[in-house]
Amino acid sequence: MAVGGGADTAGVRRLGRLYATLRGCDEGVLFFPLFTLLMADAGLSTAELTTLLMIWGGVAFALEVPSGAWADTFSRRRLLASGAVLRGIGFAVWFLWPAYPGFAIGFVLWGVRSAISSGTKEALLYDELTALGAESRYTALAGRAATVAMLTMLAASALAAPAFAFGGYGLIAALSVLACLGSAAAALALPERPRVRPVRENGGVGAYLGNLRAGITEVRTDRRVWHAVLIAAAVPSLSALDEYGPLLVRDLGVSTAGVPLVIAALIAAMALGSMLAERWRATPAAVGATIAAAGVALAVGAGAGRVWGLVPIAVCFGLLQLTRVLAEASLQHTMSGHTRATVLSVSGFGAELGALGVYAAFGAGSLWLPIAPLAALCAVPIVLVGVLAHRWLPAPAAPGGAAAEAA
Repeated sequence: MAVGGGADTAGVRRLGRLYATLRGCDEGVLFFPLFTLLMADAGLSTAELTTLLMIWGGVAFALEVPSGAWADTFSRRRLLASGAVLRGIGFAVWFLWPAYPGFAIGFVLWGVRSAISSGTKEALLYDELTALGAESRYTALAGRAATVAMLTMLAASALAAPAFAFGGYGLIAALSVLACLGSAAAALALPERPRVRPVRENGGVGAYLGNLRAGITEVRTDRRVWHAVLIAAAVPSLSALDEYGPLLVRDLGVSTAGVPLVIAALIAAMALGSMLAERWRATPAAVGATIAAAGVALAVGAGAGRVWGLVPIAVCFGLLQLTRVLAEASLQHTMSGHTRATVLSVSGFGAELGALGVYAAFGAGSLWLPIAPLAALCAVPIVLVGVLAHRWLPAPAAPGGAAAEAA
């Protein structure tokens, strides 16, 4: 069924608006550009901050694949809403208990939310589009929603400086909790059709275990899916360096007061990258070259050691965001679909594993090197992923055998 009738077109537009609202609330958190500074101001060292990031990544890592099977078994809307509420509680704990244990509790709750959300919202969008006969619109809607998310993050980053000046970390925490509640409301407003189960599945634990096995088996036995999973995992894992963004910006010579504004500029570059996704050539060669170019830009910017290096760093962030959308869309179109959230969560599991590697490398490297040289060294694996993407990504094809529709 093509998206040609009025009902289908209206359904796609409504779905796109609600999904973009969800993504916007997810990213419109004023804590993002300041939480590492909150922890530094509380007396934590870079090594201690790294252990907290590893706790965050470790929790998400441990729950990633099981949560994907949950999303293939239970209501995805409710899972997304629950995760948003948990993250809001974590932000409140950070403000009420600004010490290492309080920060750890907040990161545990955020890690649970990350696992629940990873793959779940994307699977919900793709399956709802498929039900409308509009799966070829996935890259366009996902890219536009990512743009909204980045622009909302940009607005939050721009507001962080005056909000902090007016109300300190207390106001930042309150507004961040409100954003999480908005995300929960948007998740519950999304449409969700009942999913068809295989005859052997009756729901509950049996359905959960069956979905878990089926998703892992598809990744393990289908070489095209396996390669798409690896690339879709590698790009966001290397993007984990953005958690050190405020420290990197300050290391390049920007004052603490100016850090949120520079972070806003970096987010604007990421928004532009998302906006370009639906028009960018999605061939393996183009995606691979784009990833490699991001690595080169990072090496130049971080290696400069001066404020002007932020320009190529912004280019790197934008290109990584662009390829993140393209790699995830390639995986969506490659997999079979019955256990979509589980397969996406396997990719998310790989991303969390890679992020843990990045955190460990930064934590160990910070004993000998400043943040900027460490960031420059991350260019090497980024370029390598670009080479592998050229070799491994499947050629773009219309999903489900349907004719591709112009975005």
